[in-house]
Amino acid sequence: MRLFITLILMIVGASGMYVMAVVLPAVQAEFAVDRGLASLPYTLTMLGVGVGGIWMGRLADRHGITLPLMLGGACLGGGFVLAAMAPNIWVFMAAHCILIGLLGTSSTFSPLVADTSLWFVRRRGIAVAICASGNYLGGALWPPIVQHFVDAIGWRHTYIGLGILCAAVMCSLALLMRARPPIQAAPAAGVRSTASARPFGLSARNALLLLCVAGVACCTAMSMPQVHIVAYCGDLGYGPARGAQMLSLMLACGVVSRLVSGAICDRIGGLRTLLLGSVLQGISLLLFIPFDSLASLYVISALFGLFQGGIVPAYAIIVREYFPAAVAGQRVGAVIMSTMLGMALGGWMSGSIFDLTGSYHAAFINGIAWNLLNFAIVLALLLRVRRMQPAVS
Repeated sequence: MRLFITLILMIVGASGMYVMAVVLPAVQAEFAVDRGLASLPYTLTMLGVGVGGIWMGRLADRHGITLPLMLGGACLGGGFVLAAMAPNIWVFMAAHCILIGLLGTSSTFSPLVADTSLWFVRRRGIAVAICASGNYLGGALWPPIVQHFVDAIGWRHTYIGLGILCAAVMCSLALLMRARPPIQAAPAAGVRSTASARPFGLSARNALLLLCVAGVACCTAMSMPQVHIVAYCGDLGYGPARGAQMLSLMLACGVVSRLVSGAICDRIGGLRTLLLGSVLQGISLLLFIPFDSLASLYVISALFGLFQGGIVPAYAIIVREYFPAAVAGQRVGAVIMSTMLGMALGGWMSGSIFDLTGSYHAAFINGIAWNLLNFAIVLALLLRVRRMQPAVS
């Protein structure tokens, strides 16, 4: 039951991450700004989600998950309402960064993933995957719903209704999450655990730094289709509604990917699962370059969702496998922050590259380069682990 409630909270909290991609063309037109500046609110939102996730995680460690969820629900709702009343892009940007990102959505993603990892042992991978899939379920549900209301009543009224809904649902469900997680003194029999004071044979600080760099790299690549698919379809003449459908399809397939990847994590571990996801994500990004017909974009969007959906949850599993449990919450928050930073960087960078070149082809190539960096880091960590295994045995 707790996992089900967590899933609903993740879906609602995800609105702060995915709605901006849908309203981007309307916001750009209303405030008369270029694509790069119009993408900046999304960038600042993701930065806020990442930074706020660490603070919200510490708050949850000290006072339980209910307090950050209550605070997050109030701020997420208030942020949407304030953004709806924004007279210019700067107020709109501030509402997204501070209220929606830093204090709103941040209360759900990292804290709930970390909290879920503490409630499960033997099936931790699939449990975390179910929790994290709520983020993509939200991504699948919100774009077509928001696009419908944007077309019918405009983006401002849509934002006000969304704010009221998010505040009511999150604050109500937060009251059902007051129980604290049990302390797992030792892993159960048969559970994968290589946690130590020197993860991957490195100092804890250096190991965490490498994971954070990998997180930035993979999500800088990941953000290109997720943030700009709606605008990309508009530029190709297919219309933003088609782009919203592709985004919804992409994230719906991401749910399947996260569940499958969670089961794979329980069998082969988080590090190998992350390497697999990195390879597949790079392949799907490559497919966007030569194919831009309507049918092919639907197919590639689905493949992209299926290939990359399990990447972010794998980081949480890696932290629980290679770092001591006592610091798991903070470490998960730090790595998830790096993935949010990557989403923020990639969203802004792709818009700016489009402004410079007039095309998204260079932005896709930029994403592939970042994906190669992620692959190189994860492969290096996996090789270090394999070299250490004979010594450990």
